[in-house]
Amino acid sequence: MRVGLGTDAHALVDGVPLVLGGVEVESERGLAGHSDGDVISHALIDAVLGAAGLGDIGSLFPSDAAEWEGASSLDLLARAYAQVRQAGWELANADCVLVGEEPRIAPLRGAMRARLAEAMGVEPGLVNVRATTTDKLGFTGRGEGLAALAVALLRPA
Repeated sequence: MRVGLGTDAHALVDGVPLVLGGVEVESERGLAGHSDGDVISHALIDAVLGAAGLGDIGSLFPSDAAEWEGASSLDLLARAYAQVRQAGWELANADCVLVGEEPRIAPLRGAMRARLAEAMGVEPGLVNVRATTTDKLGFTGRGEGLAALAVALLRPA
């Protein structure tokens, strides 16, 4: 068994769709990023790559590469997880945490779990999504951006 930890953070900006866990969330602001800025997916990508010893999201999908501009983070997750599988690993479980005061994701949690799991070709029960606040502390507490953490446990395939 191997464990990996991923983290990501992006600023909130006007005029950009907010995508979290592969689900478009109703919001006036979205996350700035080279791809769609989905911090939950990005953290999960880093977690599975880290557990497999395959580097990080930036090594696979550099932010200065035009081919990844505006890319769906679910597509990036699918590509990263395919490399994890090729390296002989499979997901035992993953736990993802969104850090921010808003949006409230409870009504969307099931859809996020399903979309992330579908991108990796695993059962939704293997992927958990939850959220926490920082009690208005820091950039997430002030509503300047969102962050996410993810941990992934892999087992030999």
